[in-house]
Amino acid sequence: MRASRAVVLAGLLLAPLPATAQVSVTFVDPERYTDAESRFGSGLTLRVTLAEIRRLFTELGDRVLRPGESLAITVLDIDLAGYQRPGLAGPDGLRIVSDVGPPRFRLRYVLKERGRTVLSADETVSDINFLSRYARSLGGSAFTYERELIRDWLQTRIAGRQQPRG
Repeated sequence: MRASRAVVLAGLLLAPLPATAQVSVTFVDPERYTDAESRFGSGLTLRVTLAEIRRLFTELGDRVLRPGESLAITVLDIDLAGYQRPGLAGPDGLRIVSDVGPPRFRLRYVLKERGRTVLSADETVSDINFLSRYARSLGGSAFTYERELIRDWLQTRIAGRQQPRG
């Protein structure tokens, strides 16, 4: 009996571990994005914005993906929440956020499970009610609204396997 337990335990220890969840993010023509960098010489650079958006997709995506799943996201356009006002409030400029300027991402994505495609689409992700929905998480960071939009999209679309509306 003891020998059989040892064999089972050894088999479990030597069995390959399931692949970890993985998110990859690619940006297509980011210099043409609607609003991903300051056009006025103040505020965040394109490089900083892309690095942060990549970090948000990978960090938040890793939380919702299960072992053996991978998500490839191609970002086709970024429109950050609000509008930048040039020259106001110092070197970072001032971003005026109102309900007429919700964050928006155009994405192409493929979710795979153990190499098999389970969900894929081109989609525009936005939320016109972002100010009321995301007021709970105002933390003063530069990408608060984008973070919440990405988190909710990943939870609904990817973790929930919900097909985009036609």
